[in-house]
Amino acid sequence: MRNRIRSLQWLCAAALLPLSSCSTVGYYAHLARGEAAMLAARRPISSVIADPAIDASTKARLQLAEQARAFASDTLKLPRNRSYTSYADLHRPYAVWNVFAAPEFSLQPFEHCFPIAGCVAYRGYYERARADEYAAQLRARGLETWVGGVSAYSTLGFFADPILNTMLRWDDDELATTIFHELAHQRVYVKGDTEFNESFATFVQREGLRQWRAARALPAADADAQVREDQFDALVLGARERLQVLYASNLPPESMRARKAEEIARLRADYARLRDTQWHGDASFDAWINGEINNAKLLPFGLYHRWVAAFAALYTKCGGDWTAFYDTVAQLAHVDASRRTAALEKLSAGG
Repeated sequence: MRNRIRSLQWLCAAALLPLSSCSTVGYYAHLARGEAAMLAARRPISSVIADPAIDASTKARLQLAEQARAFASDTLKLPRNRSYTSYADLHRPYAVWNVFAAPEFSLQPFEHCFPIAGCVAYRGYYERARADEYAAQLRARGLETWVGGVSAYSTLGFFADPILNTMLRWDDDELATTIFHELAHQRVYVKGDTEFNESFATFVQREGLRQWRAARALPAADADAQVREDQFDALVLGARERLQVLYASNLPPESMRARKAEEIARLRADYARLRDTQWHGDASFDAWINGEINNAKLLPFGLYHRWVAAFAALYTKCGGDWTAFYDTVAQLAHVDASRRTAALEKLSAGG
């Protein structure tokens, strides 16, 4: 299963605000230490490749990352800066762990607000133990929680983000598209509009992958894999919609809790049917579906895909010109949220 969530991590200090202005000083101090450690671990990719102590496999992946980084700027017209030109080995499986939380009978996320980045539906930690501790605190307040590992994140160009060892676990396509995705956030970002930001970056990574593979004379990416991912997302989003209808009802808590369990059981059954009848037993999403499912775990779905079709239509309207596309996206980013949503809905409908 491919990495399903990414992170926009922010430091209070990076926002050029005094640490004392942060509501949770300890949390921001943790972020500052984690980011500082990551930056201190950076080495220029060229020096890592030249290092005889580095294994051949890592060198090959970093050479590919260098090529994808150059392609991102040369062809996709993404920022040309020091981001993803260095490498850092964090000696852990994920860069950060995000904590999502929601009430028992709501899909409204428990939001966390940060300087510059705005409000997001999660809180990130550099240490799994700290994430678990925070999740436990939220559960004690009656919220459902889910902790998800993230392989890469963007500081939107405030720092020269490195390629991480956590990114090298993925296949070649995922490595390249992670670079495209994170650099897209540096190109256009709307404070507080996660669906816009992630859908935009997801379109850039998908179209970027198509052009990247074509430039390397490789066949088109596995369409079946994308179809399976889209079908899985649709399955989960369908369950979310049914749950939202349920939560809006006036059922007593005991009855609502029982109906909620039925919907989750239905999701699992629908997935098993789809996997066994259409996917020929492909088990890519088994780990997710077999784990605990609650409102918090459902939150990331939809954030990355709601407006992808709209951005695809806009890219076509711009004649496949990346610069014109980014300029138009930037114009959308500066209008108010209602006008932005209306424009994206019109594009999605083919208008």
